[in-house]
Amino acid sequence: MHQHEHAHAHAHAHSHAAAGEPAGEAEFWDGRYSESTRIWSGNPNALLLREAEDLAPGRALDLGCGEGADAVWLARRGWRVTGVDISKVALGRAAEHAAEAGVGDRIAFEHHDLGESFPVGEFDLVSACFLHSPGDMPRERILRTAAAAVAPGGVLLVGGHGGWEHGAENPHPELHFPTPQEVLADLELTEGHWEVLVCAEHARVGAEADRPGPGYDNVLKVRRLR
Repeated sequence: MHQHEHAHAHAHAHSHAAAGEPAGEAEFWDGRYSESTRIWSGNPNALLLREAEDLAPGRALDLGCGEGADAVWLARRGWRVTGVDISKVALGRAAEHAAEAGVGDRIAFEHHDLGESFPVGEFDLVSACFLHSPGDMPRERILRTAAAAVAPGGVLLVGGHGGWEHGAENPHPELHFPTPQEVLADLELTEGHWEVLVCAEHARVGAEADRPGPGYDNVLKVRRLR
């Protein structure tokens, strides 16, 4: 699930085919995006705006780019962006939105199942916003690979769903949403090579409240020192 633009969960989940057999994640998300001409709001994730607006533009990697709102926002601010998603339908739509925004030449969209393949290169910003799945997506391993793709001086930004307010119904009781401290521990970052900039919870407010359930989101932002 992603936030408004693309529940950047974007890239992963499982469904069941009519015959009762589990559908692949790519098929699930292609079907999901094919249900409508626009699934998400078209707005970039609020946490990306908050945490990346002061970063100097360079090369950015948007993991689970969905319909492309985060990638477009970054490109408009001068970044060279690689947007990744498991859904070819989403990627086609994202490319159209980038072209409409006049930044198609600043964004390269790539099709990846991040559990199987990963973009090549180093990036000054790697953003993984709301990369969750009710299936068996190897999220911890993917995020460790994401950290390895951060260039010295660059930033890894991980945003995720947190808890719900007391008394609110949890729409995804089968999922464990790790705390930012758990995400940091799972990254297994080399001591002395990274600086923790943000490791916190934020209440969902305003535009962020269009996601399921009142409560909190988690943010981890770390800078690679060497």
